[in-house]
Amino acid sequence: MNRFFQRSVFVLSLVLLGALIAGEFGLHAVRAGSNDDGAYKQMNVYQEVLKKIQTEYVTEPSIPDVTTGALHGLLETLDANSSYLTPSEYKTYKVKPEGGEGQVGISVSKRYGYAIVVTVLPGSPADKEKLTDGDAIESIDGHSTREIPLAMIKLMLTGKPGSNVVLSVIRPRKQDPEKLTLTRTELPVPTMGEQQYESSSILYLKPVVLTPERVDQIASHIKAMLKNGNKKILLDLRDVSSGDEDLGLKLANIFLKQGTLATLSGQKYPTQTFTADASRFVTDAPLVVLVNRGTAGAAELAAAALADNKRADLVGERTFGEGSVQKTIELPDGAALLLTVATYSSPGGKKILQEAVTPAVLAGPTPEQEADQDENDNAPAKTDAPLNKALELLKTKAA
Repeated sequence: MNRFFQRSVFVLSLVLLGALIAGEFGLHAVRAGSNDDGAYKQMNVYQEVLKKIQTEYVTEPSIPDVTTGALHGLLETLDANSSYLTPSEYKTYKVKPEGGEGQVGISVSKRYGYAIVVTVLPGSPADKEKLTDGDAIESIDGHSTREIPLAMIKLMLTGKPGSNVVLSVIRPRKQDPEKLTLTRTELPVPTMGEQQYESSSILYLKPVVLTPERVDQIASHIKAMLKNGNKKILLDLRDVSSGDEDLGLKLANIFLKQGTLATLSGQKYPTQTFTADASRFVTDAPLVVLVNRGTAGAAELAAAALADNKRADLVGERTFGEGSVQKTIELPDGAALLLTVATYSSPGGKKILQEAVTPAVLAGPTPEQEADQDENDNAPAKTDAPLNKALELLKTKAA
């Protein structure tokens, strides 16, 4: 499918669905004598376009399918986490998958219409097949991810341990999709990475995932560090995308004694301001935080709070851009909307969902290095330039 056709379908979906949903509000506005009848007029546009499709398309289309596709597209133009679920999709969504929670080890979102890999869990089936952040999943078990809402994509990746799922994956700089068969498995929580640098004066911690236990573990390790003479901390949040947003705030609070951590607001959502709790504060030791395009959600909130409060220097790449609250709205026909009703902002006012987090010190692999690694999967790992940059920065900080 060429790009022009893809864009044409996208624009048509937006027009159709914007008119369909907005039309109801336009009717009420006109009946109430409002001058704002733009949405009502758009209903005529939708009817005319639908009529042309029905009478002049190359074959007689299924109008319910056209409308469903348009509704899927409309919600996805808002953000990746907003979804329209048909009655059958919503029924499936509410039922826990049979046979347990087998996983393939990837977190996904949507970009440019397709499912995109955000992070890959070390040692998982996806990791063994060399999936990496930025890979696009074209289809799951033969179903195009362009036609599936994100909520259902996540559900399709889970299932009975031992069962298989077939992915068609488009990798950067590779022309043809690659078919991969992954076997779902029950994945253990990965261990936290810990290392000492510069004669044990720098404590390196890589949480990998954010769980309540992991955040407590980080606090415990730092307290032990203070007893053992370590003076500086390097927190590696690269490829950390799991965990509820409140865990990111708790993580930031370990390093912040006071100040704003984040705000949460929406059109009809009461604004909440999250501030540091002095009782959770652990250390004011010099701190550098590593981030990359796989840093998402809770980890982004932590990084933004530490950067905006000038508590830490961020090193690496621009983060993914995730941080919102969804509301489930059930519709009369059994369908449902998963609608984003609030988004998180950094202490400085940047909306994480829209602007992500950009480190002050940019460091990462060059496109040439990434291309070379893609072409030679068996090549030894390249030097970790962001890590080295972070260590150099920490060396300059007074303990």
